[in-house]
Amino acid sequence: MRTKTKTTQKINLVDGTFTPSEALDVINSLLDVKINFHKLQRISWCEGDRDANTGYPDGRIVELIDEKGIARDFINGLRNEGKRLRIDGALNISVEE
Repeated sequence: MRTKTKTTQKINLVDGTFTPSEALDVINSLLDVKINFHKLQRISWCEGDRDANTGYPDGRIVELIDEKGIARDFINGLRNEGKRLRIDGALNISVEE
């Protein structure tokens, strides 16, 4: 009898309603972690090879910083309206064959 291996995983990372300030803190924290990951990745790639191609992490860092600005502008536009924000953020992980 073979045991079936699970090839997908879902992690419910964020699920809640937040004030604009809380929402911005959550979003900034998540994006900062991902930005720092790519910065460390870039450093790692350059260790021993200062000419390493860091185009991917460089591009992702710029994209994520831009996303932080977009989120900040969106949320700041709602601050004076007294709205609460719903954030649903799931990580869907699957095995690539």
